[in-house]
Amino acid sequence: MTSPAASARAPGQPLTTTENVLEVQHISKSFGAIVALRDVNLVLRQGEVLGLVGDNGAGKSTLCKIICGFERPDAGRILLDGKEVHFRSVEDARRHGIDTVYQDLALVPQLPIYSNLFLGREETFGWPLKLLARHKMRSQAKAYLDSIKVHIPDINAEVERLSGGQRQAIAVARATRQQVKVLLLDEPLAAMGARESALIIDLVKGLASAGQSMIVVDHNYTHLFELCDRLAILQDGVIAFDKLVSETSLEEITDYMVSEYRRQVETGRGDGAGRPLTAMEDYTAHGNGG
Repeated sequence: MTSPAASARAPGQPLTTTENVLEVQHISKSFGAIVALRDVNLVLRQGEVLGLVGDNGAGKSTLCKIICGFERPDAGRILLDGKEVHFRSVEDARRHGIDTVYQDLALVPQLPIYSNLFLGREETFGWPLKLLARHKMRSQAKAYLDSIKVHIPDINAEVERLSGGQRQAIAVARATRQQVKVLLLDEPLAAMGARESALIIDLVKGLASAGQSMIVVDHNYTHLFELCDRLAILQDGVIAFDKLVSETSLEEITDYMVSEYRRQVETGRGDGAGRPLTAMEDYTAHGNGG
């Protein structure tokens, strides 16, 4: 992936390529009697930002865990750059070019920014005793952050001194610095103010304009319309809605979710108080909901 262009492509504008970087075909996954995913089909194009939405328990987390190698599907297949892949672990998926930035960010607060950027992938020198190449890591970290327009005054500052938006940006930078093909972002704008949200939105747009493909999981439809090229709704273990943001609207998404709510209530899939149940209700008790 190259550094972002000076003028980022806005969400919904036509992509410059029709190449599919990721294809999910007929994926299903069950946990005992609980069916998490029934028949999921999804395509992610080169440089595209896909918003993945759905009710709690709809299977979003399960699908993302399969894509990133944490879970294995019961059936179906994943294609990366047109070739079928079988991930044995998260590390295996990462080696193939798929990485995830989770809500907890997995940063070490007491370490400086540059160290977090190289966490687990430190540069060393010397033999037989290997020493950390701190100067090299500082230089490379500063150069990369500048290239993706993340301006941090002091690369030596401890991460715990950063704002929430800056920490999110560092976590994204750590993943994309390794030339990932697909980046999954889990609620990247959660609990952020307008200024910090703008930082992450600009970062995502810039990365997409440089060809980075991303899947964003979020519950805030307004955020997704700002971030994404396409929206997909996961419902009852299948992709029930998939449209370009330029071909839909916030009103249509809201109407769809309201009608789905009513359908579930009318067909008896409620809890007696009018709240619809999903196929993943029992699975959420294991701490893996979404």
